[in-house]
Amino acid sequence: RRMRTDSDPSSQLSESLGATLYVNHPYGQPIIGWQHEIASLDRQDALNYYKRFYTPENAILVVAGDVTEPEIRALAAKTYGQVPAHGTAPSRTRKVEPPIPAARRVELSDPKVEQPSFQRYWLVPSHMGAKDNEPYALEVLAQVLGGGASSRLFRALVQEQALATNAGAWYMGDAVDLTRFAVYALPREGVELKTIEKAIEAVIARLPEELTERELARAKTQLVADAIYARDSQATLARMYGAALAIGGKVADVEGWPGRIDAVTLADVAAAARKRLQPRIAVTGYLLKEEAA
Repeated sequence: RRMRTDSDPSSQLSESLGATLYVNHPYGQPIIGWQHEIASLDRQDALNYYKRFYTPENAILVVAGDVTEPEIRALAAKTYGQVPAHGTAPSRTRKVEPPIPAARRVELSDPKVEQPSFQRYWLVPSHMGAKDNEPYALEVLAQVLGGGASSRLFRALVQEQALATNAGAWYMGDAVDLTRFAVYALPREGVELKTIEKAIEAVIARLPEELTERELARAKTQLVADAIYARDSQATLARMYGAALAIGGKVADVEGWPGRIDAVTLADVAAAARKRLQPRIAVTGYLLKEEAA
């Protein structure tokens, strides 16, 4: 934790944004844990956790490579098959995140900050938490807004207005409950974060009316191409299936992902932007350089 978070102001801001975004759900807690909790853990806590979660009923084995099913079944039975079963998978209580109709702001200043930054988070449906195809529209929206040098945020803030050195967006769709959609930017020297914030809001506000079929098609093509090229790596291929199965998805969800992305329409993306990316329900973060005393 000291290496990854406590010594890195950017990580501290991201951690604070997550804790502010989620007021009730465990997703607001850092995976590595809070410092005071880590200090209180002992050997028995680690063993109890291991016994609860590391069981055959809670495990998924994914193998990618030049192998046959009989080979894998024999190897799995010889190794993992020797682990005694507990009988039932560990129970989990899913907490519900209440709607917060208020904008919230987090500001962190630190002498170690080399590059100020702007971040904004929203709570949005995940693939498992949604009852419709909105997550696929959010995938495309993130690509259109901030998926590389051809995205709207990069073109507007970096190339056209020369306000930032980088800008983008991302969507964390692989979750069980409500998840995060984020935009970010790194300002050029002398540019205030308030200016960056207003510029990003303007790009998002114009998107529903300005998005074109050509732009939509390019974003969908990039997403599908990235997914296909990722399959060239056996490790990434296995991870794609493992991540989906671990949150309750199915093999068919992975196989059908390109088709569902391709089915996203202009109206879908525009509706997702209008509904989900409103400033009044966002959590905004400023990372600033603090002058040493």
